[in-house]
Amino acid sequence: MAMIDEPLYPIAVLIDELKNEDIQLRLNSIRRLSTIARALGEERTRKELIPFLSENNDDEDEVLLAMAEELGVFIPYVGGVEHAHVLLPPLETLCTVEETCVRDKAVESLCRIGAQMKENDIVDWFIPVVKRLAAGEWFAARVSSCGLFHIAYPSASDQLKTELRTIYGQLCQDDMPMVRRAAASNLGKFAATVEQSHLKTEIMSIFDDLTQDDQDSVRLLAVEGCAALGKLLEPQDCVAHILPVIVNFSQDKSWRVRYMVANQLYELCEAVGPEPTRADLVPAYVRLLRDNEAEVRIAAAGKVTKFCRILSPQLAIQHILPCVKELSSDSSQHVRSALASVIMGMAPVLGKDATIEQLLPIFLSLLKDEFPDVRLNIISKLDQVNQVIGIDLLSQSLLPAIVELAEDRHWRVRLAIIEYIPLLASQLGVGFFDDKLGALCMQWLEDKVFSIRDAAANNLKRLAEEFGPEWAMQHIIPQVLEKINNPHYLYRMTILQAISLLAPVMGAEITCQKLLPVVINSSKDRVPNIKFNVAKVLQSLVPILDQSVVEKTVKPCLVELSEDPDVDVRYYANQALQACDQMMVSS
Repeated sequence: MAMIDEPLYPIAVLIDELKNEDIQLRLNSIRRLSTIARALGEERTRKELIPFLSENNDDEDEVLLAMAEELGVFIPYVGGVEHAHVLLPPLETLCTVEETCVRDKAVESLCRIGAQMKENDIVDWFIPVVKRLAAGEWFAARVSSCGLFHIAYPSASDQLKTELRTIYGQLCQDDMPMVRRAAASNLGKFAATVEQSHLKTEIMSIFDDLTQDDQDSVRLLAVEGCAALGKLLEPQDCVAHILPVIVNFSQDKSWRVRYMVANQLYELCEAVGPEPTRADLVPAYVRLLRDNEAEVRIAAAGKVTKFCRILSPQLAIQHILPCVKELSSDSSQHVRSALASVIMGMAPVLGKDATIEQLLPIFLSLLKDEFPDVRLNIISKLDQVNQVIGIDLLSQSLLPAIVELAEDRHWRVRLAIIEYIPLLASQLGVGFFDDKLGALCMQWLEDKVFSIRDAAANNLKRLAEEFGPEWAMQHIIPQVLEKINNPHYLYRMTILQAISLLAPVMGAEITCQKLLPVVINSSKDRVPNIKFNVAKVLQSLVPILDQSVVEKTVKPCLVELSEDPDVDVRYYANQALQACDQMMVSS
């Protein structure tokens, strides 16, 4: 009897759990659908589980979302591709739910299933689903249908294709703006499956209607369609149909549409080609850079380098640079920040002379901007300018500003400068570095912010690697070791960290002679945090030092620390002693 009842058990439990008041139980059972389907077998999954899920009218969106997701990968559990159509009814129901994320997931799952179905199954089962949803009374069904046409269309007969194009055209003129928005956002995908002859006629007339829609939310989605359709059309058709639309959109009364154009402009330029870009889109772009809405200027400013790459340097200097100068003193800090993040990339495009004459003053003004993000964005891209104008000019013009930023009141700006120092050092060379930046690197070891002290210690290691141990022995080690007597224990900890980072670069001899005595001496510190950091540092030095030094100097110190009254000090000292013993055994 138990054997007969067993297959019924999973579905009975599932039904109970799906009707349970506790949402977590319902969610768990949905997420276990694949396990339950395996237990039931393919046939019973098709005949019992899927029909039950079709009738399940749970009102919790979270449960429905999980179900839509699970059904998308359910083809193996219903017997493979030839039975995939049984999954369509529950997903069709989910496509009519009010909650957007449930519908979107159901559409995604339907597309995944449709992409695997055989052609005749798509005609028999999938296309009827699309048509039913497109004719649904409730707007949610019509919205969902828009995302399915690109899967249904390629497998349809000529007659069905005509019908599908007509239905899509009707959806683009639906009374509900949400339906028109869905049609506009999916137009590119649908157009990619339509034959070239119908593309120029029917699809372009649908597109024209959408570009003149009275709702700005529909028009801004049509902007995305410009780029998608532009890639499908021949260049001459693109110039004839798409270019005028882009130019009009760049002057649209809604700032959201203009923002969308500014954001997509580079892709739109690629679609129409270089000549029309120079003739028609440069004036449009200049208008966007001078737009009265800050959001539009932000989007346009962020694309300035990409756009200049399409143009000749002369055109960029003539038309774009005056706008860039205006934007560098824009009233919105976010516009200046967006500009600062890309403006360095203009240097290679404009060449050396134009960079020195035109761009350097803009860089300097942005480096002195009151808003830290603007300064940060400039600092992090300095190497792009260095490649163009050379280090002498860079050091004369920008270095005073960098030194000023090294003491900036915002710690993130100081951090960005520190992280840039090794790159700057390698470009400036050792002599210049010692004169201008050496003192700064030491100063950061005693910063109030831990992240700065941490970065400063790492910075010293990278400088020692760049300039070599001999230079480090002369310029870094003495100053670092002096600071071990700082009255504040946090600064003494930073020095210990710096020693552990520098030791592998400096080698065994210098570590043994100069660094190790300082660490051993610190083990007598009165602060437990220093003592357990001494244990950690000694553990990191063991692989570098000779065995005799470890035996005579390191281990006695660790043994002493392992008997410390503080529990943490004892713990780390014992860890380090174990590491010493393992090293001895392995060697």
